[in-house]
Amino acid sequence: MAYAISEVRPTDKRALAQVDALLSREGIRRDNSLDYTCIMYDDDWNAIATGSCFGNTLRCFAVGAEHQGEGLLNEIVTHLTGVQAARGNFHLFLYTKPDAAKFFADLGFHEIARVPGTLVFMENRRDGFAGYLRALEKTRRPGKSAAVVMNANPFTLGHRFLAETASAACDTLHLFMVSEDASLVPYAVRKRLIEAGTADLQNVVPHDSGAYIVSNATFPSYFLKDEAAVIKGQARLDLQVFAKIAAALGVTARYVGEEPHSQVTGLYNQIMKAELPKAGVECVVLPRKECGGAAISASAARQCIKSGDFDALRELVPPTTYAYFTSAEAAPVIERIRRAADVAHY
Repeated sequence: MAYAISEVRPTDKRALAQVDALLSREGIRRDNSLDYTCIMYDDDWNAIATGSCFGNTLRCFAVGAEHQGEGLLNEIVTHLTGVQAARGNFHLFLYTKPDAAKFFADLGFHEIARVPGTLVFMENRRDGFAGYLRALEKTRRPGKSAAVVMNANPFTLGHRFLAETASAACDTLHLFMVSEDASLVPYAVRKRLIEAGTADLQNVVPHDSGAYIVSNATFPSYFLKDEAAVIKGQARLDLQVFAKIAAALGVTARYVGEEPHSQVTGLYNQIMKAELPKAGVECVVLPRKECGGAAISASAARQCIKSGDFDALRELVPPTTYAYFTSAEAAPVIERIRRAADVAHY
């Protein structure tokens, strides 16, 4: 039997309440980061299934208990895949509980990595992650290799210190730039500033992270119980993926900056220090570079841009970053930062 599937508008409180009820029965809460939600109704207009999208991910699936086994989730996934295709998104990702992974595998999704007992990260391309690893292998070089991962929103003297220190300790530094566009400074700009700010470090090899370096924006918090569980889940999944990347490149050390004032980063670094050595990768935590007795941070740089204090900005960023933000070309990005309500936690 074919049931009706409808888009749920953000203002439709009644439909959203039905979505929440379906999700709640599966032990799931509706994700805050959704850009499309659908709901399936039976002939009496009772909500019996739901699913959502965010970017190129599928998420927040649930089917009413009385209708499980009828193939409704298959219909929801097919509907969402069609929505994504209309947007031009054909390479799709999802996170699911381990006991549902086989179902999604039968629908054509392939496992990238898993955190046992917690979640599985999947994509709809058989050769997606494997192809990404093969491309990375082509950049593998002899000698000691290390890695850093940075968002650089924007690239600061703190990022420069991390890259410079790691670069000096190895023959090749693989620098992964988080390429998802979920930051106030667009990825095209962040990439340009990272590459300009490290151009003199001859052993640095920059890489787009693609979808495989897990970000806060794409990570699913909706079926994990609390903030600590979310942080631990994200860290462990990220490290499962990173271990495979490290093996492809021969990376034996990952450099990260300490974050004494951030519980999230502190816990993440703690898990990294415990888990990476199991994959043969040393985790090196560097003290943060300071300016005026305070740790240099991208959030402090964004605050300077928002307030128009470019003298203070000059103290926090390399000349290449400063030159960009004092050019006419940067006007749209500066305006975007100035309009943001909260630049510290964006």
